[in-house]
Amino acid sequence: MIEEETNTNTSTEGSTNEQHKEKNMNMAIIAYILFFVPLLTDAKNDPFVKYHVKQGLVLFICFIIVAAISQTFFTMFIASLLNLGLIALAVIGILNVTKGKKKPLPLLGQFADKIHL
Repeated sequence: MIEEETNTNTSTEGSTNEQHKEKNMNMAIIAYILFFVPLLTDAKNDPFVKYHVKQGLVLFICFIIVAAISQTFFTMFIASLLNLGLIALAVIGILNVTKGKKKPLPLLGQFADKIHL
């Protein structure tokens, strides 16, 4: 009977751990859409989430720079292409999260490593 209770506790801890991992994975995905939201939750202490928050922050800064560039008529086409590229990088980041990888984004990942949160 004691063994059954031990197994029950282990499975309960395992499911709690899975829920924690899934919650943090969701927060890491959200970091690519709204980078600051995971910083407002307990997920901010998870190194995996923090890594992807930094990546999301770099993407956000790049979107702001592209928006500033696009204010002139002649650069609207270039800005549109850059925005598509940034969206593609966000999708790559989200795919990395779903695979459980801490892989830097092409071209921009090096800048995220320099951010300290």
